[in-house]
Amino acid sequence: MTSEAPAARLSGSAELSPLRTLAGPVWALCLVELQKLRHDRTELVTRAIQPALWLLVFGETFTRIHVIPTGNLPYLDYLAPGILAQSALFIAIFYGIQIIWERDAGVLTKLLVTPIPRAALVTGKAFAAGVRAVVQAIVMMILAAVLGVALTANPLRIIAALLVLVLGAGFFACLSIVIAGLALSRERVMGIGQAITMPLFFGSNALYPVDLMPSWLQAINRVNPLGYQVDALRGLLLGTPSHLGLDVTVLAVALAVGVAAASALLGRLSR
Repeated sequence: MTSEAPAARLSGSAELSPLRTLAGPVWALCLVELQKLRHDRTELVTRAIQPALWLLVFGETFTRIHVIPTGNLPYLDYLAPGILAQSALFIAIFYGIQIIWERDAGVLTKLLVTPIPRAALVTGKAFAAGVRAVVQAIVMMILAAVLGVALTANPLRIIAALLVLVLGAGFFACLSIVIAGLALSRERVMGIGQAITMPLFFGSNALYPVDLMPSWLQAINRVNPLGYQVDALRGLLLGTPSHLGLDVTVLAVALAVGVAAASALLGRLSR
């Protein structure tokens, strides 16, 4: 009996060790992002300008002229979740530049020679992007509420929406790291990031219902993770019909694939 208890404890610790190995870097990198935001609060303001303009100018204008049919839902309400997803996309899609900066500073090489798995490092970066997206989303949700958007007051739904933002931002951060692993320079990553952000945004249901899209754009929306993110955010924040189970599954699978691909390419950056 006495020998079985230590064995059980060792078995349990062995099962938990991969989780601890993954959770440590993720938590540390998230704390680093929070520290950066605490020391440079102006970044929140500057990053919030563009999505705020979408709500204030585009949303208010198109709500008045009733060009885009959204049923009984005011267009500004319809637009707000799409702008939340857009702001998370714009934050995450340039994370590859940070990876290249860390390579040039010698930080990445030091991290890669540690026993920390590469998947843990990538996951940490992905969730760090999620932390930034959540902080900005809270700012944008406050602005949307001030503009009269009928967001839910249910705290569980709000928390679920923030988790959906983390999944989406995590995937796009991994996509940016993949681009960095292929492009290998800040200029190329910046150029490719700028080239794909607007097609991802306009190729989703962030601005207009899927039914209004031409068939080829509907096909793009079906393989665009941003479209699933927006659908989930609308369902959670506005209570509109959505496919929440499918949306979360697609985002989770996309994030897992993104982590695997980025981890495989991370070594190219240190050569």
